[in-house]
This record gives sequence, C-alpha cells and structure tokens, in this order.
Amino acid sequence: MSETPRLVVGPFNRVEGDLEVHLDVAEGRVTAARVNAPLYRGFERMLDGRDPRDALTLTPRICGICSISQSAAAARALGAAMGLVPTDQGAMLAALIHAVENVSDHLVHFNLFFMPDFTRPCYAARPWSPRAVARFAAIEGQAARAAIAARAGLMHILGLVAGKWPHTLALQPGGVTRTPGARDVLRIQTELRMFRKHLETQVFGGALEDFAALDSRSALMRWDRGDAGLFLEIAADLDLDALGRGAGRYLSFGAYPLVEGHGFAPGLWQAGEVTAPNMAAIAEDLSHSWMLGGSAHPFDGVTRPDETMREGAYSWCKAPRLEGAPVEVGALARQLIDGHPLAGQLAGGGVLARVAGRLLELARTQALMEAWAEALDPGAVFMRQGRMPEAGAGAGLVEAARGSLGHWLRIEGGKIASYQIIAPTTWNFSPRDAAGVPGPLEAALVGAPVEPGEDSPIAVQHIVRSFDPCMVCTVH
Repeated sequence: MSETPRLVVGPFNRVEGDLEVHLDVAEGRVTAARVNAPLYRGFERMLDGRDPRDALTLTPRICGICSISQSAAAARALGAAMGLVPTDQGAMLAALIHAVENVSDHLVHFNLFFMPDFTRPCYAARPWSPRAVARFAAIEGQAARAAIAARAGLMHILGLVAGKWPHTLALQPGGVTRTPGARDVLRIQTELRMFRKHLETQVFGGALEDFAALDSRSALMRWDRGDAGLFLEIAADLDLDALGRGAGRYLSFGAYPLVEGHGFAPGLWQAGEVTAPNMAAIAEDLSHSWMLGGSAHPFDGVTRPDETMREGAYSWCKAPRLEGAPVEVGALARQLIDGHPLAGQLAGGGVLARVAGRLLELARTQALMEAWAEALDPGAVFMRQGRMPEAGAGAGLVEAARGSLGHWLRIEGGKIASYQIIAPTTWNFSPRDAAGVPGPLEAALVGAPVEPGEDSPIAVQHIVRSFDPCMVCTVH
C-alpha cells in the first residue's frame, strides 16, 4: 500500500477557473479519481428573463479564451429560434473568425501550458531535457516568445473583421456585421501567410501538408522536425501513448458550419464506427453535482445550485451524457470523426493522441483558413436580417478548441425562459453519474503512476493538461 493512499492535486488552471483532482492511490497507481470544479458562476441564471439578444453580449464573457466560440454558439441558437441562417459569405467569414481563435488556442496550449512541464528538474537527466528547456522554459523559452508573436499577428485578422477580441459582437444570427473590403482580404491573406511561416519553421519544421499527410502512428513517430518532433521524441521516451487513455467514445458537433457542410464533420465515434449523434439523447445528470433537480435534456434542464453542498456530490460541474454514456470531446475527436487516417490510429486516446490531435488540427485548419480567405467576396452580402419571435426554441452547436459546445435556448413572451450551456470541459471533466460511471478525465487518470513521495504526481499533471483544463467554461 502506498504511504499516500489519498491525494488532492491542484489547483490546475488555464488562466482562470480552478480544478482539483482527488485521487485514491494503491501500490503506486491511481485506483480512482474524482474531479472537482470548486467554482460556481451562474451565467445561465443571469440570462433568465432577458431579451434573447442579450445572449450575444453575456455568453462571450463566460470565458476570455474561447469567447468567439461562445458567440458562435449563441448566434446559432438565436438563429435557430428565429428560423434564420447566415448568408454564404457570412457563414464563411464567421468560420474564419472562429478558426483564428481555435488555432490560437491550440498554439498557446502547446507552447505555454503543456510543453513547459517537460522542463522540470525531474527530467534533467533525459537526453532531450536541454532542448526542452531552451525551447519551453517559462519566460525564457524561445518557442514561447515566438508563439506569442505569431499569435499576435494572427489576431490582427480579428481586429479587421471582428472589431475586437475577446467579446466581439461581430457574429450574429444572420452572418457577420463587417463586410471586408478588398484591402481587408489582402491583409487577411498576408497574416495567414505569416502564420503559416511560423508553423512551418517553428512548430513543424516542415511543410504543413507533409504533416497533415501522415497516415499512421509509425509515420507520426518518425517525424523528427520542429517542436512537434521534440514532443514526439519526449512522448516516445516517456511512453505518453499509454498514459491517460480514455474510454474510446468521441463526440463532435461539427466545426465551422458552412452552406456546403462543415469544415470538420459532426458525428459520434465508437467501436470504429461514426454515426450521427442523437441530440435528443443528451441529458445532464446531477447525482454527483451540487445542483438541484433531476437528469434532463438541456431544453428541459435548470441550473439551481445546491447551497447546502450535499454529501455525496463533489463538484459544481454537471455530468452530461449522450445515450446514457460519457463521451470525450476535443481536437482528437474532431479529427477522428472527420475521418483522418492518423487520428484513426490514435483512437485509444492517451496524452500522445490528444496532443497529436491538436497538432494535426493546427496543420489542417491552416489550409481551411487559407481557402476561406481566398474565397471571400467583398461584393457579397455578409448579413441577413430577421425578427426575434415571441416564442421559440433553438440550439447552437459548435466546436470550441477544447471540443463540443452547445447552447440551448427557449423563448417565451419575447424573453429568455431558459438558457442552458454544455461546454467542452463539462463533457470531459464531468463527475460520476447516477450509475457511478466516471467522466472522461476521471477514467483516464486511473492507472497513472505515482512515485513515492510525490504529492503532485507529474504523470497526473500530464494527463490533466492533455485535456486542456479550463474550468471557468465548465461551470459557466
């Protein structure tokens, strides 16, 4: 038996929103985990009784990292209630705006939040340690400084067509408020070329198309260029492929909806098959959450905090389930469901798979953004007008960097009667449900090694960060 049979690890955070992980440990391994979101915010209750259009102002402030994702979900929910869809060019520009935020998020996560863990003294004897320290050490790392500069350049696109970031009001149910001129389109294309240069010289050390063409695990592990190659060398040395494996059930609402389809396809992946997810079969289980009420679909759900924080519950996070089972969401899920062969070989999950999924998505999304920028037509209509109904309902289903994000809206008497949100980290960091089935992170932590004397096991930290924790979105 371990000398530390129970551990509380944390707080973890992603700029904002804390996370605690409670671990049971035996014989040097995690035997059970409980993920606690110790913060309650209540954005869903703030929206009750308001003009439905207020959602476009309030929900982006759930998070300053995935603000545009919240805007996109709110605009889609309102559009569904109004019976309004964006114009072709409006949808394309909205997709470009959203993709800029998502790839920026992936870049920052890799350089500033995930890779610095490998610069710790516990890895000093590893052959790759000096290179990891030179590239990713906090404050001093060369990669971090270069990534921040590249991200700032990419964000110029949002200044041009979204007005500001975060908390833009540019995304609307009928499209986008700004019609880009010919000069704007040229500047967008220029910024994308500069961002490609950063990805190819720093992150991948080669052409994006070459990385995106990798079709097997063995081909991936032979990639030895750029910071991606350094990560893969570290992953092979530490066996990050086997660390933190998930349950193998993945969901995507579909990223970047356009008139002709999604940039990355929607679906549910399980047992090697992709099917259309039954959105009516989503329910939020509250059995282990400090919330009042029963299990319900978001259209019928409520957000009422249990101020007594009853025994048996251990998180402010709800437990969303699809057809009664947990699902993992994120870049790996999107690439797997979109049918990329490399993602298919990484379907077992694990730290390697999740990070490789983000790298693959970085390369593939750059190509999408360039194609959209090339297709922008300054002479087209970018916004369609509509009327808000006195009564109605709508769902806004999008993909944030961390995974599937849904807003479910009901309107009665011209006001919001109910507004429920399931964020990506609500799916991934959910507590147990009534059947005692753990959420994806809780399941992935079982079996993680705990060295003697470790009070914050490094393996546990790698697993948590591979999911990219952002608890402020989880608890809205």
